This record gives sequence, structure tokens and C-alpha cells, in this order.
Amino acid sequence: MTIQTAHIDHRKQIPQVLQALGIVSASFAQNGLDPKLQHLVDLRVSQINQCAFCVKMHIKEAQNAGETAERLERLVVWRHVEDFDAKEKAALAWAEALTVVDSDRDFGPLRAALREHFEEAQISLLTSAVAMINLWNRIQISNY
Repeated sequence: MTIQTAHIDHRKQIPQVLQALGIVSASFAQNGLDPKLQHLVDLRVSQINQCAFCVKMHIKEAQNAGETAERLERLVVWRHVEDFDAKEKAALAWAEALTVVDSDRDFGPLRAALREHFEEAQISLLTSAVAMINLWNRIQISNY
């Protein structure tokens, strides 16, 4: 690895920015987003983005919050198993749609599914949490 291709220590270069992002990330639970659901979303988005560091971290966080190993193992196939309830599935579908952007996707049915389980403020929190984990993933994978 040369100086030109070496990793960038983002914590050293932009500590105030990363601190502010950390405060925003912590605010989701403080504003009413279920932490257990956020862990599932964070893990699923990190899986999609192939952020190995983040996957490992979010598995540990989810387990510390009481999530079972069995559900975490099957998160990658959440559509095909009975482990996740309709509320979780709506949130996971939303997270995936916002992570893998498809110009032909119709977000209307996804919003309708969300509205069956969440208030509008909760949907806004969930949307922000999905955006934030995508941001964190991209910061982390920039040094692969």
C-alpha cells in the first residue's frame, strides 16, 4: 500500500462531523424509533452494502438488545421465513428500497404497508435511520 492508496483516518480528519453524526444516530431511539427494529434495519442495510465491520458490530448490538441469534441468522432471507412480523417486514422492505435505489420502484405500496404499523413521525425516523446507516456504511467501506 502506498501513501496514495492508504486508508484515510476519518476520525482524525473530521472528528466534529463524525461526532455530530453519532449524535444524530443516537437521537432516533430518543425520538421513538424502537431500538430493536433499528438494529435489524442497521444490520440488513449493512449486509446489502457489504460492510463487514458494520455487520459484525450490528450483530453484537442487536444481541445485546435481546435479539436472538436465530433471527439474526435469517435476516438475510426475512421475506421467506416466519421469524419477522408484518411491522418488521414493512420496515425491512422500506430499508431495502431506500438502500438499493431503483428508478422504476413504486414507493406507494411500501408507504401503505408502513402506515399500517407506524405513525408518520415514526416513518420519518425510520427513513432517517436508513439514510444514516447508509452514510455510516459508505464512510466505513471507503477504506476497504
